Amino acid sequence: MSTPQAVTPELRQWIIEQARAGCRPEDVLASMRASGWAEDVAIEALEQTLQQFLGSQPVAGAPLLPPPSRVPEPALAGAPSRLWVHDREVTVLLAMRQPRVVVFGGLLSDAECEALVAAAAPRLVRSETVVNETGGNEVNAARTSQGMFFSRGESPLCERIEARIAALLHWPVENGEGLQVLHYRPGAEYRPHHDYFDPAQPGMAAVLRRGGQRVGTLVMYLNTPEQGGGTTFPDVGLEVAPIKGNAVFFSYERAHPSTRTLHGGAPVIAGDKWVATKWLREGEFV
Repeated sequence: MSTPQAVTPELRQWIIEQARAGCRPEDVLASMRASGWAEDVAIEALEQTLQQFLGSQPVAGAPLLPPPSRVPEPALAGAPSRLWVHDREVTVLLAMRQPRVVVFGGLLSDAECEALVAAAAPRLVRSETVVNETGGNEVNAARTSQGMFFSRGESPLCERIEARIAALLHWPVENGEGLQVLHYRPGAEYRPHHDYFDPAQPGMAAVLRRGGQRVGTLVMYLNTPEQGGGTTFPDVGLEVAPIKGNAVFFSYERAHPSTRTLHGGAPVIAGDKWVATKWLREGEFV
């Protein structure tokens, strides 16, 4: 059994010195991880030390880490290999704790995948991203797919999949955005990004009023491309293969890079790729 890491006065003093020097908390956290500190110990030490220090004197350029939020979480106590969720058995193919990433096998049937593609195809337009300054949407060179949104509960198919996701992740259906379907042709990609909204940006207040912060993402693969198109997590060197019917879930308890949930859609090399994405919010999405 490993010995718990102790937060020493020397470490706290070092954190304060970094704050005085204007270092960003995420950079201090990265340095602590590189020195061998466990993620949870490092975050707690950083938060407590900065809270105490900033309580006595403000430090320009050294904001606190955002507070953690409750997040969706599958029932993986006891390391099960299979889960019964609503109406279907799903396999657990991979589970990581930091970042919280879980890969599920067989979340969708072949028929469900094909039905989503058929329903989405006539409604595809060039995919957009959220504009930080306004909270609106725009076409962005970092995202070269086509996509569309279903309304939550728009069809019996959507209702069935949404109920299954809610059971899988123990998160209310009403706290989810509508399913988004994306189509990537050869060469199309989505460069690494975070899914949470940056509350410091001027346009995010309107976005956050619709259900609070995003706290989890589920990407479901609707086909298997010939080559490429995996979901990448650059911070941890992970790439999830896009296999029809499978899905990758990841959660982020803070709107902060310390969650290590930077991710992207790798370029499709051959064939094309269809995915359905479900974003989970803190509160009811309206």
